[in-house]
Amino acid sequence: MSLTLQLAERIVSVRPGDHAREKARQGVLDFIAVCLPVISHALPDSGLQSLRQVYRGKDSQTRALLLGYAGHALDYDDFHPDFRGHPGTVILPALLALAEEHPTISHTRFLDAYIAGVEVAGRLGLAAGPRHYQLGFHNTATLGVIAAAAAGAYLLTANREQTTIALGIAATRASGLRAQFGSAVKPLHAGFAAQAAVSAVQLTLAGFHGQSTAVLERFLAAYGDGQQQPEKLTADWGAPWRIITPGLEFKPWPTCAGTHSAADAARLLRQQWLQQSNTIEALIQQVVRIEVAFPPGGDIAAFIRQPVSGIEARFSLEYVIAMMLLRDELRVEDFAEQPVEEEIMALASKVTRCPDASAPPDELNPALRFHQVTLYLRNGEHLQQRVTRQQSIATPVDLPHKLRGCLPEASEEQLQNVVALCQLQNHADLQQLCALLK
Repeated sequence: MSLTLQLAERIVSVRPGDHAREKARQGVLDFIAVCLPVISHALPDSGLQSLRQVYRGKDSQTRALLLGYAGHALDYDDFHPDFRGHPGTVILPALLALAEEHPTISHTRFLDAYIAGVEVAGRLGLAAGPRHYQLGFHNTATLGVIAAAAAGAYLLTANREQTTIALGIAATRASGLRAQFGSAVKPLHAGFAAQAAVSAVQLTLAGFHGQSTAVLERFLAAYGDGQQQPEKLTADWGAPWRIITPGLEFKPWPTCAGTHSAADAARLLRQQWLQQSNTIEALIQQVVRIEVAFPPGGDIAAFIRQPVSGIEARFSLEYVIAMMLLRDELRVEDFAEQPVEEEIMALASKVTRCPDASAPPDELNPALRFHQVTLYLRNGEHLQQRVTRQQSIATPVDLPHKLRGCLPEASEEQLQNVVALCQLQNHADLQQLCALLK
């Protein structure tokens, strides 16, 4: 039996338990928290305005594209370490668009489809191997379209043979380059992937013919650069579900995940400085140089050194470190489309990247990533803090609080209503959630 067929067989037989569904509900709330302010224009986004001029339809493929873009526009959405990308912003838009088109779908079927999609996403990340991302591909797009198609096929109860065809159609649509990071095209990757996933499922169920065997094997061979491990697509399926372990990671900061432990280290340095009865004004005057160390290749995503806009600043270690030292927080509105702040750029210009050659390369195991930030002062002293990625993600993110930060103008009653809908306790919740995103 081909690997594609083996995977399809596992997808159609997905039967997760209550624990996995609770994790899925958290993922839904995180997605809504970052998508709703963009899709409802609570936060301005010129990219969405442009998209709506081109994509005017009300069909499910257009809905999936717009929701996918909106969910990733703030770069504040979930992350999965096995996937090395953002699964929710591709899988959930595809599922929401299909659920709106098929209003009889149950809330439990929806949650189980989401769990299936995350399972496939995590496995694809492992199977594609470390070179896929290093080569310049954006996993959220290239692998996400396949995961979302798997979820959509499950949602609409496609059989095994239909699921293989949907996976193959999705794989042939896979695209997305990291070269677009720092622009509106990055979130558009998620939109394109969600749209392609919906069309893959719809074409399949309409009887469109596609290859049903060996497609994923060839996809991995073409995109893995010899480092692919196709057996990881199916081994130990659902034991445990990947939405549970290693699980979805929810961002505490609206910046690239590759900057977060650097931000946490900078925050500790700020606290250390202030505890010595110093002021932030004195910090600006006393700091001569700032060094940030990390494993070789650990800054592959946070690659922008001199950002011009807030969007580019999301991918700048220099800017994130400087802002955290000066402000003690990273707010959504600070990383929007407006120009970067001169005061922050002045401090950011003192940051030097110093890859630690003694550490294993980041591509071997991104879970071992760390950032060590060192402040060198005019009097010859230096202050240093080191934070690992595991330390950063150990602190749970308060998702209702995150929703409140993304929708500052909403009333408490409105926020509580959104949180309640995201629990998907019944069929009506799912339909109201679809309506909310219009």
